[in-house]
Amino acid sequence: MAARIEDRRFNARFLLIFGLIVFIVGTSLGVLIGYFIILGTKEEVNTASDNYEQNDEQMFVKLMDEIKPENLRQYLKYFTSRPHLAGTDGDNEQVQYTKEKWLEFGLDHVEAVPYELYLSYPSKEKGKENKVEILDPNTGDVTFTSRFNEEAVPFQPDHEDIVPPFNAFSAQGQVQGDIVYANYGRMEDFEYLKSDLNIDLQDKIALIRYGAIYRGNKVFNAMKFGIKAVILYSDPHGSTKFGDDVYYPNSIFMPPSGVQRGSVLGDSREPLTPGYPATKYAFRYKPEEVDILPKIPVHPISYGDAEEILRRMAGEEVAPHWRGGLDIVYRYGPGFLAQDKDKKVQVTINSVSKVTTSYNVIGIIRGQVEPDRYVLLGNHRDAWVYGAIDPASGTAGLMELARAFGKLVREGWRPRRSIVFCSWGAEEYGILGSNEWVEEYTKNLATRAVAYLNVDIAVAGTYMMNIKASASLKSLIHKITKQIPDPEPDERRKTIYDTRHDRYWPMAYQPSPDFVPPVLRLAYGSDHAAFVQQVGVPAVNMYYMYDFFQNVNLTWFPLYHTGYENFHLYETYYDPEFKYMQGLTRVWGELTRALADDVILPINATDFGDDMTTLFGYLKHGVGQKVIERGLSLDALEEAVNVFASAAHRLEEKKKLVNETNCLAVRQLNDQLMNMERSFIDPLGLPGKPLSRNVLYAPIKGNSYQSTFFPGVQSAVHNVDTTYDPIMQWREVEKEIARLTYHMHSAASVMDDVISASLTRGQL
Repeated sequence: MAARIEDRRFNARFLLIFGLIVFIVGTSLGVLIGYFIILGTKEEVNTASDNYEQNDEQMFVKLMDEIKPENLRQYLKYFTSRPHLAGTDGDNEQVQYTKEKWLEFGLDHVEAVPYELYLSYPSKEKGKENKVEILDPNTGDVTFTSRFNEEAVPFQPDHEDIVPPFNAFSAQGQVQGDIVYANYGRMEDFEYLKSDLNIDLQDKIALIRYGAIYRGNKVFNAMKFGIKAVILYSDPHGSTKFGDDVYYPNSIFMPPSGVQRGSVLGDSREPLTPGYPATKYAFRYKPEEVDILPKIPVHPISYGDAEEILRRMAGEEVAPHWRGGLDIVYRYGPGFLAQDKDKKVQVTINSVSKVTTSYNVIGIIRGQVEPDRYVLLGNHRDAWVYGAIDPASGTAGLMELARAFGKLVREGWRPRRSIVFCSWGAEEYGILGSNEWVEEYTKNLATRAVAYLNVDIAVAGTYMMNIKASASLKSLIHKITKQIPDPEPDERRKTIYDTRHDRYWPMAYQPSPDFVPPVLRLAYGSDHAAFVQQVGVPAVNMYYMYDFFQNVNLTWFPLYHTGYENFHLYETYYDPEFKYMQGLTRVWGELTRALADDVILPINATDFGDDMTTLFGYLKHGVGQKVIERGLSLDALEEAVNVFASAAHRLEEKKKLVNETNCLAVRQLNDQLMNMERSFIDPLGLPGKPLSRNVLYAPIKGNSYQSTFFPGVQSAVHNVDTTYDPIMQWREVEKEIARLTYHMHSAASVMDDVISASLTRGQL
């Protein structure tokens, strides 16, 4: 018995020792295997990083050489081959073409993403045309009717699906009334008519020229003054050379029958599904419940037709700055001169708004190292008619970049981060396609998007590249534009940067060598809007512009949104060799490659911090003087701006010290750079605009095309003079100053590795 017990004890000891040996050996092997796996992964990541650095110059040259004018011409010719208004057969054909081409180019994944959007279309039924008439209300006799279509010209495709001139989202109906001329339809223009001239605007019809502000702002301004219909037209002062009768097809200027189409939606979002994507399952408000849809009829006419109305008008002659380019006497109104004194203007709108399917096309090149970080580039595809300049000059560039990057991938290159190509739908109706996509993927984009690079129009002139962007991308923009040759270089202007440097001011002014051409602030106006306003993603928007010093009368390129904006116009008068389209596409492509490939994101924190300091200075010496006179303090905000700027400088210095072979350190630094701008997104939105959430930048009140800084504070101060309760409005000013101060501190904390003592405020 004792022997058996001893045997069992021996066996137990043996098993215990054996088990310990197995455990130790197994654990050691596991640690070693794990070490080598981690080391191997690290080596793979580091090797990839090294390859990126080694191949930067080579990849730059390859990409530049791959962007070819002949391809750009081919794409422009296709995309202008037929009208392609959002939601129509022409648009859907181009959706399919884009998808098939991107798959052919070698993108890893391509899909057409549908949204059910509330869109507006004119009736083509005979007898149901939208129109403006002059008539005798007593007899019904009509003495003038506006044209239903633009006059046909040579070199223009002939398609039955050309949409007649109309303003999308106009209210339906027929109204009669006396006419008044309201200049550009700005608030100050209506105030001048009402207060200075004592003209009763209630139930009048306003004739307003395009220019100065967004057309939708004109309509909503008119509604505030009791106007019951609006007629819009492109005055020759802003659409042709002053006093020059030479126009398209003999020049770039608008003929008398040309009409600018366009949306008059009150905000840049889908009307019926605010804040949420317009999917099939979405909740939709009824149109009558929506405050951004105009409540009055609106219709655009040609300046040839506008002259028929203006030359009959009564009233005092207008002030010099209200005069246009027609060879008539401009008068304020109301009503007509003696020979037509009994006549009225009648506006008839039979357009129909309905829920329609529109598509975005999204294509992806998957990143090799950080596939969950996205560099997005986009352009809208839809146009009012042919859209050769807006947007097809940009669409051609997007197609060529998809082809060029796809070829590089097939040859063995792959970006560090994912590149996302975005062909947006329904931008012309109010930036709808991109807005709905951002709303659908907000949670994803808020944590993963590196930057969004937008080109709406590539070439609207050949004078200089105009660039608007987030301050954090300024240094990258300057670096890249210094590397890319100017399309037509000379001794002084060898690069695109050189031309921006020399031509930003009139030629009579010689800029100093240290002058840095400005990169302007972003507003609304195109598909970058949702990325900036809802998610806080750094963004760029750029285009070639005309010589605004020589063409002081131009408000934009003359044939904007007309049926004459066709392939012949672009190839004949704008960019015959497609060199300027190539130059801009090269800048667009290298911005994409650098943001997708650089180990450390080329986002400059110092530029961003310095910009905040500059903007605070503008605020302090602008509306801030009024704040100080009120007895309120900007000291806490100034301190917060300084804290933010200091944190931004520290973060930029950290770039010089980070070990680029340490993938976790690189990821941490890049996350801080990405989140810097996102920190200024307020989930509650700006006062009265809950879907505009960026406390740094927003469109100015009354003009969605221009931007202002620190919009909450600026708007609150401006509203003091217009509110019925100034005391309560000053409380709003205090609140907005406190809110901006909070965001500055919050953003500063994002750029530090740990929560700083200044934020915890832990004092004895």
